[in-house]
Amino acid sequence: MLTQVIGIDLGGTAIKLGRFTSDGSCLKSLSVHTPQPATPEAVVAAIVDAIARVDPEGNAVAIGVGTPGPADAQGRIAKIAINLPQWRNIPLADTLEEKIGKPTIIDNDANCAGLGEAWLGAGRFYKNFILLTLGTGVGGAIFIDGKLFTGKFGAAGELGLISVNPNGSQCKSGNRGSLEQHTSVIAIRRRSGKEPAELGTLAKTGNKEALKFWQEYGKDLGIGVTSLIYVLTPEAVVIGGGVSASFEFFLPSMKAEIEQRVMPTSRVNLQIVRAHLGNGAGMLGAAKLAIEKFINN
Repeated sequence: MLTQVIGIDLGGTAIKLGRFTSDGSCLKSLSVHTPQPATPEAVVAAIVDAIARVDPEGNAVAIGVGTPGPADAQGRIAKIAINLPQWRNIPLADTLEEKIGKPTIIDNDANCAGLGEAWLGAGRFYKNFILLTLGTGVGGAIFIDGKLFTGKFGAAGELGLISVNPNGSQCKSGNRGSLEQHTSVIAIRRRSGKEPAELGTLAKTGNKEALKFWQEYGKDLGIGVTSLIYVLTPEAVVIGGGVSASFEFFLPSMKAEIEQRVMPTSRVNLQIVRAHLGNGAGMLGAAKLAIEKFINN
């Protein structure tokens, strides 16, 4: 029988978790609302309750958690979670180990999504790629020679926080005009007054305003990705998150912007592809995190 682990994707509005075998098969999954206000105590209580429901017999041997912000390099402490109040240096791994009694490791949620895509999704075809998760915020993950790059202190890969317009909208990170402020769900609402799904539906009907919006959106995304391509020269840029549902509408202008701005030598055979795993990437990647740390080690 294959070893089982639990993968958890902690978000500002939902906590998604699943019980996985060591080959990536999902045995049971669950999504619960993130408590509001999402204090550390309330969130931990919700996670403990959800784990009992997804693994009632206690078959899992370890836990992996993706959190909406950087973790320390050891995968123990949630350093900051921009969209969760009071989350500063929370010893989440220690707390869950104490309450559940199973070894736990944490990482940034976008890194976990990247691990999922690298394992069983769009990233499995490439050794060097970057992932952008276009959701409530914009997260990122960097893979170099097949390995997730997080930097010396565990906080590398905050790709959504790079500058696009130095005088743009204020970002919770302290930056102004970050890529997130142009391409996140919140930015789309601010720029259009509509939800991304609504704009996608309108674009499918040929609505000119919606098509024009996605054209501009793709241009802004291409401008942001240009800087990343020059620094990392990846084989692929993988686009995930809820906004990727409209990938077909913003891809052409995104590609055109990149081709205009990036020298051919820095984008040889560059692929821009949509992520494969949808909303399940984060919890699958969190499970992979636990497998690599506690089973394959």
